[in-house]
Amino acid sequence: MSEAAVTLAVMGLTTSAEAPLPVGEVSRLIGGWIDRLGAVWVEGQITQLSRRPGAGVVFLTLRDPAYDISVSVTCYRQVFDAVADAVAEGARVVVHAKPEWYAPRGQLSLRAVEIRPVGIGELLARLERLKRTLGAEGLFAADRKKPLPFLPQLIGLVCGRASAAERDVLENARRRWPAVRFEVRNVAVQGVRAVPQVIQAVKELDEHAGVDVIIVARGGGSVEDLLPFSDEQLVRAVADCRTPLVSAIGHEPDSPLLDLVADLRASTPTDAAKKVVPDVGEELDRVQGLRDRALRTVRGLLEREERGLQHCLHRRVMEHPHRMVEDREHETDALVARSRRVLGHLLDRADSELSHTLARVVALSPAATLERGYAVLQREDGTVVRSAGEVSADDELRARVAEGEFRVRVAGD
Repeated sequence: MSEAAVTLAVMGLTTSAEAPLPVGEVSRLIGGWIDRLGAVWVEGQITQLSRRPGAGVVFLTLRDPAYDISVSVTCYRQVFDAVADAVAEGARVVVHAKPEWYAPRGQLSLRAVEIRPVGIGELLARLERLKRTLGAEGLFAADRKKPLPFLPQLIGLVCGRASAAERDVLENARRRWPAVRFEVRNVAVQGVRAVPQVIQAVKELDEHAGVDVIIVARGGGSVEDLLPFSDEQLVRAVADCRTPLVSAIGHEPDSPLLDLVADLRASTPTDAAKKVVPDVGEELDRVQGLRDRALRTVRGLLEREERGLQHCLHRRVMEHPHRMVEDREHETDALVARSRRVLGHLLDRADSELSHTLARVVALSPAATLERGYAVLQREDGTVVRSAGEVSADDELRARVAEGEFRVRVAGD
């Protein structure tokens, strides 16, 4: 059901195609219903401010900083004059107003009876409470941070159109690494349209298959100007990114909540370019330094091995490699000669001993005795006669002499 139908239903009216209500009657009924509503306190950001000279009424447009929703606000000049010095377009205010229905145009507006600017202290207090809440959920935890690629091929950049931040990032990155490419999304970086546009740009770049890292960059500004980068929806959208994201908002003292949830915080857009893209000169110097170091190492190894080789070559055994063989040959010859001498002595001594033994054997042998003229008497069975009593007269014996033998007969005597 439409809002008008709901309102008519609540009012207890019955309509149909055959019995419709005129537009003026519907507008009058809606206005009557709204007139019964009480006053409310509303917070928002002033996007349009119309204060015509001499006019008794000031017209404002109050917009929700996080949503694309706005409502018209009117107030008497004296109500606005009370805060005119502290309120301008872009300021956050709290308005005490009563809803009104302008029947001729069918428009809803708020009639403000009091306007209070939201001070910096209150904004900072709100940010601190939001910071503690998101921190308790773990959105700022260090273990959630994703490492940046060493050399990104395609960088997503979210920044204002033709802004100094865009120029700083592009120029410094290309100066450091000329081949780097960018996918740029120009968005509003302050005001009521900043949050939805930045969120949309971050989501598009996160879904881009070729983007290796995302940079969200903006130049310096007041606390109010940087408030979109502390928005809860933006912080949660960045926390859900799969692509590493770098926050480069404002200058060094500025610290929106985006810095805490990002994977890396850069103090300025220029610093972001330096942290995301390596310097080609530095890398070439590093490569050259590594090559020089490797060359020195290899040369050192070669020189050490060469010195060791020279040391080995200067040894006597390497200067005269055959000397060892020659020395061993001389030693072998000496040992062979010595062994021959020893063996000759042994043989000579054995020969001498053998000669002496032979002489003794010869001297003691029966043949030597026979040579001296003796004879050996043997019986027929070969036994030797050793005494005269062993024989009888007429016994036949053999007499063995040095050169043969002969038979003898024992005489009767």
